[in-house]
Parts: sequence; C-alpha cells; structure tokens
Amino acid sequence: MKYWVGVTDNGWFDYLSHADVDEVNFWQPRGKVTFAGLVPGSPYLFKLKRPFNHIAGGGYFVKSTSLPLSIAWEAFGQKNGAQSRKIFESMIRKLIKDPTVRDPEIGCTVLSAPFFWPKEFWIPEPVGFAGNIVRGRYYETSKPNEANLWTQVQERLDSQATWGQRQLISELIPEPLERYGSPVLVKPRLGQGAFRVLVTDAYRRRCALTGESTLPVLEAAHILPFAEGGAHDVSNGLLLRSDFHKLFDLGMITVTPDFHVEVSPRIREDWFNGKAYYRLHGLPLTNLPESVAERPAPEFLRWHNDNRFQA
Repeated sequence: MKYWVGVTDNGWFDYLSHADVDEVNFWQPRGKVTFAGLVPGSPYLFKLKRPFNHIAGGGYFVKSTSLPLSIAWEAFGQKNGAQSRKIFESMIRKLIKDPTVRDPEIGCTVLSAPFFWPKEFWIPEPVGFAGNIVRGRYYETSKPNEANLWTQVQERLDSQATWGQRQLISELIPEPLERYGSPVLVKPRLGQGAFRVLVTDAYRRRCALTGESTLPVLEAAHILPFAEGGAHDVSNGLLLRSDFHKLFDLGMITVTPDFHVEVSPRIREDWFNGKAYYRLHGLPLTNLPESVAERPAPEFLRWHNDNRFQA
C-alpha cells in the first residue's frame, strides 16, 4: 500500500487540532496538485515543519482538485484551517506570485476522517525525509523501514480510538483490520465539502440540466436529502445551477430514472411563468458524468419522483 507524508503548515494543524471536523482541505497556494500514487482511502499523514519535524496526525485521501479561493471557502469554511475567510485569504495571498488576483485558483486536497495527535503521540521525522522536500513524499508498506512507520501509526490510532471510533473504523474499512498486520484502504466517509467537490468534478463543472459552466452559480444537490438519510455520495448528487437546485429541492423539477427532465405544472399555476424551465420538459439531461458509477442512481431518482416531485 502506498501512502503519503505531506509537509504540513504548523498553524493549519494547530487550528484544526482544536476543531471537531469530519474532513479537511489540505490546500496548496497554487493550482491542482496531483497524487498519481494515491487512490481514495489511502492514508495521508501530516509532517509538521520546523521546529517540530514530527508526524502529528493525518487523514484519508478523497480527491485532489483546484478551486477558486471563494469556492474553496464556500465548500469547506473553517475546515480550510482558518477561522474566517479574511484570515484564509490573507494566508493564501502571502504565498502566491500575484497577490492582486481577484479570486486565485488554489490546489485542494480533500481528506476524510482527519486525526490530530497530542504531542506525546507524535512520531519523529522518518528516515529518508530530506530537508529539501517541499510537498512530501510517498511511502510503501512493502518496504521494511516504511512499513515500520505505518505500524507506528496503527498503534497510535488503535490506542487513541474510543469504542465509538472503533465502530466508525469498522464501517469505513471494507474488510477486517488485522492488528498491525496487512494494511487495508479505508473507504472515505464523505463530508459536505467533499461531496461538493466530487459532484462538481464528476459533472466536469457543468450543470446537468443546462450545461451552464459558470462555477459560482453551480451547486451540488442531493437527490435524497442528507437530512432524510441520503448519503454524501456522487450517485446521490446532481450538479445544478442555483435556481434549478432550489426548484429541484421544492419538487418543481425532477429527473426520471432514464435521465429525462420533468417540470411541474405548479410553476405555471402558482407564478404564471416558467417558460425558461418548461423548455427543458421531456428533454434528456444535457450533461452526465462519464463514469457510469458516478451517474445518479435510479433508486434515488425514483425516490425524488415519488416523494418530492409535484406532478
């Protein structure tokens, strides 16, 4: 198994270690940073900068992408490691070449189920981690020295976990976890921010109904609402322009299991309008994810047709 040890800003770590978060945005001041060796669920460890130079926690890799600063703040808020957007923006503008750019694009690495250890749990900087490494480096459990580091991580996770956390871990891991044995990947439990990022990228940043690509007005909509048991899962999502998102949540618009748009007569009856929406009635979706697994699941669409749509 490959995992990543990433050089981590001490202030970012300190802020989030005092927060109760289910996900974090491990951001970079520039555009997308790719992790070709990581798959969703791979461990991603936090190696603090000087004067600490210790591994102090980590999380589980979900997705790496790039977003305008404004969208990153909307999606993750304080999970970016800052108390306010003003502070978050000042942190980034100190690090980019042109601080006058109105809405700079930043690299976003989404991590699920982050963990932050107290100092007595910190692991000294591993052998081979050169001082000139800026971003981080891969480690592999197939190599004895690097497997030993992962064993230390497992020991700390196990000793720190409460009963409830062990229950969560058992849900996340697709097969039994051997005590300090063969490593397995964690299936990331997505948070709201990760859901937005994954849905946005799955739809290639275009509205499913209209093809609109103006990113600030695009929103990740749950088909089966999260408050009613729906998961933060791409197959339970649609990327919609903000007005369509509102109408979808109200049941004025739905999508059939064969991916056709239906518009409720209630729009015309209640507001004597809606020509812009009725033009789409009966048409297939303009934009769908390329991956079949990321397309809306029929069972979620049927739920919306039967329980939300005002036919």
